[in-house]
Amino acid sequence: MICTTIHDKNLEQISEALDRCEMAEIRLDSCALTMDEIQECFSSDVPLVATCRISGLLSSEPSLQDPEMSEQSRLLKASRIAECRLVKAIEAGARYVDVELDVPKQMSKRVRSAAHDNGTVFIRSYHDFEGTDSFEALKALVEKCRYHGADIVKLVTTAHSEEDVAHVMSLYDWNDSEFGQGRLIAFCMGEAGRQSRVDCLSAGAPFTYAALSEEDAIAPGQWRLEDMMAAVYGGFRMKECSVALRMPCSKSFAQRAIIAAALAEGTSHLRGYTSCGDNEAALQVARSLGADVVRDGTLLTIKGTGASSGCLSLDYGPLHVGESGLLARMMIPLVAQLCPATVEITGEKTLLERPLMGAEDVMKTFGVRLETLECPECKNDGQEMKIPLKVDGSLSAGRAEISGRHGSQLISGLLMALPFATRNSSLVVSEPKSIPYMFITLEVLKKFGIKISNDMLGGRDFLESDGDWNLCTEMVFKIKGGQKYKAADLDLEGDWSAAAAFLVAGAIFGKVQLEGLDTTSLQADLSIMDILMDAGASLSQMDGEKGNIAVQRAPLCAFEVDASNCPDLFPVAAVLAAFCQGTSRISGVGRLANKESDRAKAIIGMLKQMGVNAEVDGDVMAIEGHTLAQRILNHYSANASGPGLLKGGAFTSYHDHRMVMALKVASLGAESPVVIDDEKCVTKSFPDFNTVFAKIISN
Repeated sequence: MICTTIHDKNLEQISEALDRCEMAEIRLDSCALTMDEIQECFSSDVPLVATCRISGLLSSEPSLQDPEMSEQSRLLKASRIAECRLVKAIEAGARYVDVELDVPKQMSKRVRSAAHDNGTVFIRSYHDFEGTDSFEALKALVEKCRYHGADIVKLVTTAHSEEDVAHVMSLYDWNDSEFGQGRLIAFCMGEAGRQSRVDCLSAGAPFTYAALSEEDAIAPGQWRLEDMMAAVYGGFRMKECSVALRMPCSKSFAQRAIIAAALAEGTSHLRGYTSCGDNEAALQVARSLGADVVRDGTLLTIKGTGASSGCLSLDYGPLHVGESGLLARMMIPLVAQLCPATVEITGEKTLLERPLMGAEDVMKTFGVRLETLECPECKNDGQEMKIPLKVDGSLSAGRAEISGRHGSQLISGLLMALPFATRNSSLVVSEPKSIPYMFITLEVLKKFGIKISNDMLGGRDFLESDGDWNLCTEMVFKIKGGQKYKAADLDLEGDWSAAAAFLVAGAIFGKVQLEGLDTTSLQADLSIMDILMDAGASLSQMDGEKGNIAVQRAPLCAFEVDASNCPDLFPVAAVLAAFCQGTSRISGVGRLANKESDRAKAIIGMLKQMGVNAEVDGDVMAIEGHTLAQRILNHYSANASGPGLLKGGAFTSYHDHRMVMALKVASLGAESPVVIDDEKCVTKSFPDFNTVFAKIISN
């Protein structure tokens, strides 16, 4: 990326300049800003670097011009002014703060502490305006900056020859092996070093620096912003969508709410409904249960059956759950509890090939027998239950201990079914996975009048983590029997699973704004916000917890995340990793085998076909990434040997809607078209995905 240095400007001029910048450095030693104006300036959505050079203050700050002030006093006061301004910028939202290597130790410590407390990246910088030292001396300077707390080292010297430039650029290969990629910005000033300001991006620098105009250049050889943009991005078109994109409703909430409304006594109203394959399957199941369903635009009106234990009859045929794994697993305990006769559950497409891991053992604990039926369309191997199947026997309430290592969906079905029992139940779940989805079930049940208490348990790490889901080893649910579902009116949340693809697209390729989301949601895929922030993306929200979410390009670095509780994020997070400098690691691979595809295999295949180095080691997927600027520069350079744009071509989605979304995002950074064999499978969760996604491409 290109960071535009802004100096000698007032707040209004800075605001106008930021409209032209993808990121900017604000020189607080020369920009005449009050503390309130610093607060306003650094509240910008544009990623900003806060810099306040003591040398600049000594020549520009009026309070330091007293001829009777000693040099030591001037330096001390200047460092205090610089510290105060930088800390204010950090607290206001500066993405980076730049502190020179030779500032007073106490100032450096206090600014660094403020940076780490506020999530600001701490840059230690060194400038030599006279020349360039030996390679060994330059290495020592980088090491010194790292020793003094640098998250990123910035080293800029004046080049008088090609040899000087070579010394500086050689730091990248050495630094990668010593400290990791994306943590060094090194280039040269002067006419001899002019090209190094672009070449540093090819070598892996997270960003470089340019001037607004020739008159605004503050160092010899500095490029104008327009010239730098042309040199770095060439004909590559950034994807900046000018309209807010509306996200569909969460099918995780919608399916649970639809079934709860079908079982409730009275008429429920679900607002904000959007159609997709899985949601329509839930509506059909609701009708099969005997509910009356009317849709008027985005409003669902559902007159429930007032269900009670053993009261429902499905004599007229099997219960068809479409392609929805959630519906299949959720309905198994419910039909065992509510239907006195044996019930057949059928499905279609990829669901017929997805094993219901652990379902037979769990249901046997409750006295229910499952039997896989003959199916000419599927390949039953006899190892695990698959749809279609037969549910035989009534659900026995009481205390039960089950394993949660195969996921939360069957457990959600039990939580929905056991309140109908004539006696109380206690459900102990060991090795719980996808915990957020269990809480979604509890939240929906609460709205329909069902009360269930729960406790999360774990070892010392869990207790010290203040409830980190990934460290929970056991969950205990206390379920009172004899409860009845009551009709409810509720708004269906926007879908973070769908939003993830658009947020990643904006973070890598330009700017996107989404509407219809709630940042207080229980949805597991809200974790995409944490992943993007860890990667360095620029995120903001307008007008409270349900306001529009905006994301725009920023320097992206490698990240590490445990996606065990949000496996649907894996494909698009892998694409994000391909554009993050360094090696990202995503754990939770074990959760991917029984999705619509074998997603681990599908993701690795996609990445390798696109030219991205990736591998799976145990439960962790490691992906080697490079910045968009580095890929573009290498692609258009005749001499480049490094990573270029992703390779296009013919790809398979494995009939997996999440793989389609990931492939579409990746296509924005591909050198040639990405052709997907089955895009229609995206209708499972988001029928309008391609229409909405086209708005990014067309703007």
